[in-house]
Formats: sequence, C-alpha cells, structure tokens
Amino acid sequence: MPGILGADGHNVRVTPPLPRLPVLAAVLLAVSLVLTGCGGSPKASQHTAAAHASDRPSVTLPTGDVSVPPGVQITPPGTHLSFGETATVAYEPNSKRNTVLRLTVANVRKARISDLAAYVLDKRARHSTPYYVDVKVRNVGSGDVGHTDVPLWLVDQDNTLIHASGFTNRFEACPSTSLPAKFGPGASLQTCLLYLVPDRGHLTAMSFRPLQAYEPITWTGKVTAPKTHHKHHGKHQKKHARKHHGKKH
Repeated sequence: MPGILGADGHNVRVTPPLPRLPVLAAVLLAVSLVLTGCGGSPKASQHTAAAHASDRPSVTLPTGDVSVPPGVQITPPGTHLSFGETATVAYEPNSKRNTVLRLTVANVRKARISDLAAYVLDKRARHSTPYYVDVKVRNVGSGDVGHTDVPLWLVDQDNTLIHASGFTNRFEACPSTSLPAKFGPGASLQTCLLYLVPDRGHLTAMSFRPLQAYEPITWTGKVTAPKTHHKHHGKHQKKHARKHHGKKH
C-alpha cells in the first residue's frame, strides 16, 4: 500500500481499518502506523524506569500548548516502564483541548478470537491476535478531554503501532471505549482496551507517543495467557468419573 507523508515529513504507511461488522453493529478498528526514519525502533530507544530526568539534560519534554500544573512532573520521552507503572503525559488530542494525564498499563491479557464469535469477522480479522489491555487514566491537568481516545498504542513484532478497536455496543469481556463524554480535572477511569494484531502477530510493548519527533514511552511485562476452558472442563469430567466409579451398584 502506498505511503502518505506525515506532518513532520516522515513516511507513514496506513493499513485500512477492518470493515464494519453487521452483527451487534460493532466496529473493530485496527489502524496501524509504521514509523520509519525516526531514530530506530522503540527497543533501541528505551531507557530503564530507574533513569532520572537529570540523566538526560538535553531532552525536551513534549508539552506543546499544555499547561502543566505546579508540582506535576512529565515523564521524559524514551522512558521504559513495566506493566503496573504510571506515566504522566501532556495530552493534546486537538488544537482546542489538552490536559495532563496519568496513564497506567495495569495488565495485558492475550485473548482468543473465539471471544468475538458473536461478531461477523472477515478473513483479516479472523487471522488477528486479540489482546485485552487493562488501563487506568486520571486527569491531573486543567482541561476536559472527554470523548477522545485513550492515547495508548500496541507495538507489534514489526514495530507497527496498532490503535485500539472500538464497539458501538457493549462488549462485556473488554468494553474498549473512548474516554467518557466529560473527562475534566480530577476525573479517572479504569477500563479495558481491545487490540487486534493482524496476521497472527504478537504484542511486544504498549506505547504513548504524541509525535514522531519524540521517543515513545513504553510499557512491557508478562502477558497473561488466555484461560484454558477445555482443561477445566476435562478436570471436572475426570472428577465426576471417579465419583461415579466409586459408587456401589
């Protein structure tokens, strides 16, 4: 697919979103951006969570037009965090709205494509790998950024950034919705985001990257495996068989 030229001159390849799904009127978006010429992969630019801002005096924090409250420290670009840790970021979804968010990637769970059995999936969707990502978001700034996306991207094995999918109906296993209609100062949210990695790919990190000019803040850690329903069912059958075999006839 031909690339398009990003605002900062970098080439960005955009993969088309998955089609609208007629069953339950859900929309699963899997838009991916491949970053090229931006100083290498996230792995090459990662720093440890123990690094201090004083160790990187040349780093310019990506605050843009965001007003950062006194006493609030923005997490430097390139910081590497573990699942469960929090980054404080300047979030500017458009030219009219911005704030400071505390983002926590709490947990990552590999899911099963069969979880979406109630939806009509095309071949591309059926061959994707789904992940449930539990996140916490808190607005510690002064702006209202309601009805915007949680600014977290999945990074796959090809260094591709994948946007969270979304539903027009309630998906109980992982709602994967945007921020509430009103999300002003002090507002907080705990939710789950669904990501679909095309071509049965896999997650290597979660990322916050406001602009290609800045190194990403990344989260990594242990990914929880899907629940093994069949094993549980098998144990139940064996237990039932032992009880039945032990009864006197």
